[in-house]
Amino acid sequence: MPLAKDLLHPSPEEEKRKHKKKRLVQSPNSYFMDVKCPGCYKITTVFSHAQTVVLCVGCSTVLCQPTGGKARLTEGIFGCTSDLRPAAKTNCASAFGHGRCDRAEFIAPSMTLSRSGP
Repeated sequence: MPLAKDLLHPSPEEEKRKHKKKRLVQSPNSYFMDVKCPGCYKITTVFSHAQTVVLCVGCSTVLCQPTGGKARLTEGIFGCTSDLRPAAKTNCASAFGHGRCDRAEFIAPSMTLSRSGP
């Protein structure tokens, strides 16, 4: 009797829902992202699950605040996760100038959540 689903080739949506250690290939839920300060335009690297308030080095603006899990970016902040793999490149050269971002998101005043990660 065949199985109802293929255990060797699960769908990406199914893998994303699983716990990080119960996936076919273990991968973390956390990531590092480049965050651009709207005041002084300096780029700071922030951990997605930061447990302390992250301040800008140049002007001491609050970039993100901790929550129970992922850190929440402050309104008006632009952030992206960098990935040097060629297949993961998207164009965010207008914001950061390097054009090697995996995902980019602008947190507008109406938005409250940071980006959803892998």
